[in-house]
Parts: sequence; structure tokens; C-alpha cells
Amino acid sequence: MTSRAQSKRVRMLPEERRAEIVQTAARIALEEGLELVTLRRVADTLGVRPGLISHYFPVADALVSEAFTFATTKERESLLPSDEEGLSSLDRLARFLVRLADEDYLDLSRLWLNARHLSRFKDTLRQAVSTQESVTRTAFVTLVADGVQAGEFTTDDALRTALHILITVDGLGSYANAGASQEGLDIRDAAIETAETRLGLAPGTLRALARSADPAAATPR
Repeated sequence: MTSRAQSKRVRMLPEERRAEIVQTAARIALEEGLELVTLRRVADTLGVRPGLISHYFPVADALVSEAFTFATTKERESLLPSDEEGLSSLDRLARFLVRLADEDYLDLSRLWLNARHLSRFKDTLRQAVSTQESVTRTAFVTLVADGVQAGEFTTDDALRTALHILITVDGLGSYANAGASQEGLDIRDAAIETAETRLGLAPGTLRALARSADPAAATPR
């Protein structure tokens, strides 16, 4: 049975094999940290020889960067899914921030924290982090600007307001290992409250909108 399984792996198309390697590395990064994304660890997980992994990724740092990019791209797609582009900016913002506050995204918050620390020492990872930050920032600024143009949000400076909210979102990541409550404040609500304040929305507006779309996801925990 083992020989048949190995034979089947050998017959995988190169692009399929590469995708499998990156997805496996991303899963290890999310569950255990980027430090454990090594050629040998990925090979062991897949049940193949390390030489097969090095064929696609001669340098381990390249695999670490791609694993991070894969995971964060999936994160952005789940927080701002393309199938919701027809919704109002207000509805999309509500879903984005409430999803982000959900415990399901804790591993991703830890991944960002991990990557920002390691990027001090790894040039390729630093570039990947910068690229993903830029893509996310552009998407979010566009969301806020569209909402201002449509009259859904009230602010004199859409760019500045969007950046304020994103800075709060990024700050939440630093508490990913510390628990949701800090001195009586549920920090998962910090970005939601910041957005409501900066955009001229009544307190509770965003969570109420998200709850109407998905009651389970919008309930504070």
C-alpha cells in the first residue's frame, strides 16, 4: 500500500505538487508557527523525501514566505469575500470587523504577529509581509471610500479614517496570546467601536448588521 501511495504522489502534476507543499507549510505555520516550516518538516508531513521539497523550494525561507502569503490571502478572501461585493459598504464593513473579532481568526492573528517578528531577520518574509499589508490596506481603504461616497459613512478623510481602523485591527494581533479580556474590556470589540466612532455610526450598528446576516458569527463570546 505504501509503494502505491508513493507512486501516486510521483504522478502528481508539478503545479499540483507545489500547491500541496505550500498548503501543507501554511497549515504548519498556522498551527505551530513559521519557525517550524522547514523542508524536512513539510516532507515528513507529506510522507515524501526532503529532496522533493527542495526541488521546488531550494531555500527554506522562500517556502516560509509563500506559506505566509497563502494563509493571509485566504484570510483576506474570507474576511472580504468577492461574492459580497454587491452588498453595501456598511454591510461589508460590519461583516469584516465582526468576523475578525471571532475566535476562529486567532491563529491568523498569531501568524501575523509571528511573521512581523521573524521578518526582522528574513528579507523574503519581510517583503511578503509588506506586500500583504499593502494589498489588505488598499482593499480596506477602497471599502471605506466607497461607503463615504455612497453616504453610508461620515468622515472628512476616508484614507485617514481607514488607516485608524486598520491600526486598531493590527493592534489586536499583539493580544492574540493574551486572552480576549483586558481590564474589563473585550478587546475584540475595539476595532468595531473605533470604526463606529470614526465613521459617525451609532454604537452597536456594525454588530447588529452582522448579526442579521449570520446570528452565530455575530454573537459576542
